[in-house]
Amino acid sequence: MTSIPQYMTEKHRECDDIFTEAESAVAAENWPLAQQQWQAFANELALHLEAEESILFPQFEQATGMTSGPTYVMRSEHEQMRALVADLEKALAEQDKGEFLGLSETLMVLMQQHNMKEEMMLYPMTQQNIPDADKVAEQLQSHCQS
Repeated sequence: MTSIPQYMTEKHRECDDIFTEAESAVAAENWPLAQQQWQAFANELALHLEAEESILFPQFEQATGMTSGPTYVMRSEHEQMRALVADLEKALAEQDKGEFLGLSETLMVLMQQHNMKEEMMLYPMTQQNIPDADKVAEQLQSHCQS
């Protein structure tokens, strides 16, 4: 059985890999491949954020009573990521290589910092504090595979 930290960290790596492929396709001006890879990334990211916000964070908040702590910060960063994704989609639709690559660098830095906080602090805290954490890990897996 996979723990919450193991599974969610693995999903971060998968998203990062797809993101890098989209970025490389844009850099090579292979717009059809860029569009395909970007759509795959955007879908994976949306599923991941939704799983955290609808399953993981509420479980953590219920178990710990913390609603204005780490999950509040993570939700705020999710909104920043969603805004950047929208800007990146516009740049991709316009085939604006410079704009896309500049925004993608900003998103990558934000995601790296965000993921580090989750992987080093939030995910281990959820595993420790949520009763039946293994069941929650299964719910996350089911959600992200839908």
